[in-house]
Amino acid sequence: MTELRHRGAKEGESPLEQQPSEDKGSDSELKADKDGVSDESKVDSGVPEVPVPPDDTPEVLNKALSGLSSRWKNWWVRGILTLAMISFFFFIIYLGPMVLMMIVLCVQIKCFHEIITIGYNVYHSYDLPWFRTLSWYFLLCVNYFFYGETVTDYFFTLVQREEPLRILSKYHRFISFALYLTGFCMFVLSLVKKHYRLQFYMFGWTHVTLLIVVTQSHLIIHNLFEGMIWFIVPISCVICNDIMAYMFGFFFGRTPLIKLSPKKTWEGFIGGLFATIVFGIMLSYVMAGYRYFVCPVEFNNDSNRFQVDCEPSELFQLQEYSLPGVLESVTGWTTVHLYPFQIHSIALSSFASIVGPFGGFFASGFKRAFKIKDFANTIPGHGGIMDRFDCQYIMATFVNVYIASFIRGPNPSKVVQQLLALRSDQQLYIFNSLKAHLTEKGLLRAAEAAA
Repeated sequence: MTELRHRGAKEGESPLEQQPSEDKGSDSELKADKDGVSDESKVDSGVPEVPVPPDDTPEVLNKALSGLSSRWKNWWVRGILTLAMISFFFFIIYLGPMVLMMIVLCVQIKCFHEIITIGYNVYHSYDLPWFRTLSWYFLLCVNYFFYGETVTDYFFTLVQREEPLRILSKYHRFISFALYLTGFCMFVLSLVKKHYRLQFYMFGWTHVTLLIVVTQSHLIIHNLFEGMIWFIVPISCVICNDIMAYMFGFFFGRTPLIKLSPKKTWEGFIGGLFATIVFGIMLSYVMAGYRYFVCPVEFNNDSNRFQVDCEPSELFQLQEYSLPGVLESVTGWTTVHLYPFQIHSIALSSFASIVGPFGGFFASGFKRAFKIKDFANTIPGHGGIMDRFDCQYIMATFVNVYIASFIRGPNPSKVVQQLLALRSDQQLYIFNSLKAHLTEKGLLRAAEAAA
């Protein structure tokens, strides 16, 4: 038994599959056989494998590519579907930021469904009570909390103008906490004697999934509100890196990069890095010249519509930069005109190429732990939606942190909106305090202040 247990660990079994002390049971557990404790040990031991999804490649492609080897057939299937997804991406960009936000929400729900389905399939034979219902309930609660915070933060004027929204905003966190507590109590009430361990596995599974999927998709929405360029460029860099790393690896790959993904090579990794940096700089140059992409998404009180219109900041205005001596000797140029955002795009594309793939490696490790090839078979040749967004989520977190650390400053319009929502005496107090501060600094003359 010990030899078999060690052999299973060496072959890459997941921790859930290795329950030596609990599966074997103590003497007291064996004596409590009549009370059903040993039954729990028997029921909880072992993890069934998730069935491998069937080949869902469209019949048209199967017939057209029937004469090719499996390697080249997969190359063409992935290529055709990649072009289709890129075309769809451009289409939803054309439809505007509100449609993009709805797409992000739909992707989030699908990714959550794929991960939860894996957990359900792994433990399907145990028929855990309320597992799926509670999982989706917690998803609803977390989305209510995050989207409520976003609406209050970015559309404060709209919230204050509408009475129902103002009440919901005022008690938003209390309502969110009450909703979560309801789900928590439902989980406790659903506990069944023979399934305690598995139910807590699933409780943790659901919450980790919420942390990975919902939290980071919420950050994508925040990036979008800062300007569509902060949404499109990072996502495009990840897509470009994925494509170019695959292309370089397919044609030139010889040296394995990481054991979790045997098909990943150093040649693909390095080639994807340089191609993505060049792509990021070029895409940023094209997009930085359009207000539609660089202006924050704001709510217009007069037209009662969301708008994307502003005077571009210095970040999106051409600046003259002197080239280092090395580049000057190579290009023959002394200066170049760039948007400052293009310099930031180098950091974004570098992260997408160097750290971003680790999101994919993490997903590969997760899939190997449960002996599955893909999260789902939604997209032929690519797997599930989560297989395409495993790197996007970690990229979204980086972009949000990057904006908060190096880009975003105080927003006067938000401060004014919050001041207008105060009582008259509070507004007068802030006015007098600000007037005294400006007078003391010499920015406002005493005579003008007195007047």
